[in-house]
Amino acid sequence: MKPEAAVAFSLLSAQEVRERAQRMLILGLDDKLPYFRIELERLDNTVDLVVDTTRRNYPSLAVPFHSRWRHFVFNSEDRWAAIDKAANWRDAAARTRAAFDLAIVSVLLDASAGPQWQYCDPVTGRSVGRSEGLALASLDMFRRGVFSSHPSDPLQADTEGLMRLSEAIVGDGLQVSSSNSLPGMSGRVDLLRRLGTLIAAKPDVFSREDIPRPGGVFDHLAAMSDEHEIAAATVLSELLHQFGPVWPSRLTLDGVPLGDCWRHPAIVTPDASSGLVPLHKLSQWLAYSLIEPMQWAGISVSDIDGLTGLAEYRNGGLLIDTGVLVLRDTADAARNHDVASPLVVEWRALTVALLDRLAESMRSRLKIDRKSMSLAQVLEGGTWSAGRLIANKLRSDGSPPVKVVSDGTVF
Repeated sequence: MKPEAAVAFSLLSAQEVRERAQRMLILGLDDKLPYFRIELERLDNTVDLVVDTTRRNYPSLAVPFHSRWRHFVFNSEDRWAAIDKAANWRDAAARTRAAFDLAIVSVLLDASAGPQWQYCDPVTGRSVGRSEGLALASLDMFRRGVFSSHPSDPLQADTEGLMRLSEAIVGDGLQVSSSNSLPGMSGRVDLLRRLGTLIAAKPDVFSREDIPRPGGVFDHLAAMSDEHEIAAATVLSELLHQFGPVWPSRLTLDGVPLGDCWRHPAIVTPDASSGLVPLHKLSQWLAYSLIEPMQWAGISVSDIDGLTGLAEYRNGGLLIDTGVLVLRDTADAARNHDVASPLVVEWRALTVALLDRLAESMRSRLKIDRKSMSLAQVLEGGTWSAGRLIANKLRSDGSPPVKVVSDGTVF
């Protein structure tokens, strides 16, 4: 492998996300970053808010993982469990492939919905927005076979079903209209269509034991497991390698697509990756969301904290809204920022690094260890909910404190 290719592949890892985020934090603590100051002494108050939120959400502190499966519970009803119970799976692997299909397409649709879009739940008649609304909409689309090319097998996504999707089909499923607009629609549909094309081109990964489908990657990961165990970081690395071409053409290095990876001048290295900051938010969200289906299939996922916190606007907003991160130019809060802007990259990287510190402080406060409160549980308990809570208190529409222009594929 050529040196530049090796460097490129090294960026497709949780370890590199964490290491470069920590470098950004060190620069920030030395007051050497252009966009944010760090008031680390305020982190204790942030931890207080997260602990209180976690105790309120999960009084026994039996916190589940932060994953897409939490969003399939609505109005105290587990919608996936009902589908799962009624399905006639031929074996455990078929069930897991279906769960993978659902998680993958649902996560790919799960970029920011903005403050205006709402999904009217056909069961309860209630309207719900943002990530939970996208989850319910994608689950209902999955149940109805929107992603399947086989009417007799609606509970799947497959290459033909994905490639035939259009903005009209997806927009109908998401209830998009002139009065219920959803930002980044074309980006979302393009991701799913590109996924279908990718699956068809990689039969050794996606159709080892079944038809070409996203859930076929379960068989690939199962084959990589050692005595039915696989590390969470390995799951992410494989997702980044196998699904890499799905993401829009942003940065590449020696022909390797880098996905959710951006430029920031503060991160200097002696090789071809200088200035590059990997974050891989949606891919890590997907990795977290595949842990439980793998466990259902009897495969243990180890070292959950090998993944990082998620560089998204709820976690990052929490840190700004509690005063840990402070914009140097207060006017930046009123401006729109492209996701590739150094300001947004700086914010997201600092979020990843500070989530590690917050998690350690939270465990110390609760007198529990990492095994009892993994980073995935801190996020769920946790930082994401606290970020939403304080955003709703400070801004009538619950929007994040930094306005990011979404193309439907990152936030």
